[in-house]
Amino acid sequence: MEQVVAAGTQFMREVNAAAVLRKLRAAPPKEASMSVSALAKAVGLSRQAVTRSLNALVAEGLVEFGPLDRDSTRAGRPAQLVRFRAEAGHVLGLSISPQDVRVALADLAGTVTASDAEQLAAGPGGDQVVETLLSTVERTLRATGVTTGDLWFASVGTPGIVDPATGVIKLIPSMPGLTGDLLARRLTEALGCPVYLDNDVKLATQGERWRDAERREDSLVMIHWGERVGAGIVLNGELYRGASNDAGDVGFLDLFTDGPSTPRHPQGLGPFEDRVGGAEIVRQATAAAGRAADGALLARIDAAGEHALEAVLDAVADGEPAALEAIDVVARRFAKGISVIRAILNPRLVVIGGPLARCGEPLLAALRRHLSCEPLDQPALEVSTLQEDAVVHGALLHSLDEIERTRFGLVRPASA
Repeated sequence: MEQVVAAGTQFMREVNAAAVLRKLRAAPPKEASMSVSALAKAVGLSRQAVTRSLNALVAEGLVEFGPLDRDSTRAGRPAQLVRFRAEAGHVLGLSISPQDVRVALADLAGTVTASDAEQLAAGPGGDQVVETLLSTVERTLRATGVTTGDLWFASVGTPGIVDPATGVIKLIPSMPGLTGDLLARRLTEALGCPVYLDNDVKLATQGERWRDAERREDSLVMIHWGERVGAGIVLNGELYRGASNDAGDVGFLDLFTDGPSTPRHPQGLGPFEDRVGGAEIVRQATAAAGRAADGALLARIDAAGEHALEAVLDAVADGEPAALEAIDVVARRFAKGISVIRAILNPRLVVIGGPLARCGEPLLAALRRHLSCEPLDQPALEVSTLQEDAVVHGALLHSLDEIERTRFGLVRPASA
């Protein structure tokens, strides 16, 4: 790798300013304000050099000088305090699923200042999804007084196969109306800031690792389990995308047939998610309730309509026997998928995210029981701490990383 050197006064100042800003942004909330002298010591620069950098950052609106530190015990003139202005800009994290859209707004320190969600009607068209998402964004911004002019970046997680370089959704069987560049184009026009699209599960994996320090494993797989099934893979501390950005499409595993592959599912489901996904869970719960003559659960499922999966998951949380029986059936099948992931990738941890994470310990207990007879040692199993919000947090993280790279990062001299 070519070494970067400060080959000129202007570049040296940019290097220094980036170092000063990075240190201020990394300060814990309780230590958000630092004295100029402490900052100089922390970054290894002279007080004069730090002051020059701070003046430039103040001019850009990223830093402000605060009051003198009159609580200091040192002798002489009180120290001048300075802080990073996290409120100078905002980023958006957006999530789209067949069931709902979710929005989170954060400042430049990653602190979420507002969030909102809106349910989608069954089988919404692409334009309807975009309009619902934009109205939810508008409502979120209005709640905080932030305008689109204050937005620096927005990132969006959607189901399907996405080309992050172009923002084109190549394949999205569960929401075919969003195929193409409709989403990226409309959001860029409406928000007036750069917009990034990526697969929802990949962003959820990053969000889970970011918000939960105990999840920062260098080898993990996060499986989104709901109507559809997909996985985010982390190897050696890095998100693994595969040759076409669709590594982890475990819903298309075919583990349960001996003959030719089953015909393509009318809703675009893969063979594995056809056997363990939301529709199958509802079917199993309905059958179990019928065998047990559990009229209350049958009525609960019927009344839920298009939200029948949520009704079954609520019944699991309530400990209803028929619902637990259904979860045990699909957990036995799902364990086969985990065993395949274990044999190929051998991750330290598998995290269950998405709607099924609501089942918590009953689901984990069933999975562990069915994995106990596998010949290989199995990875640790946990449920997502963020559940359905993992995607928006991963999207926020990507937005902040892009700002770090493009606006706060080291400015390199032009090539000769």
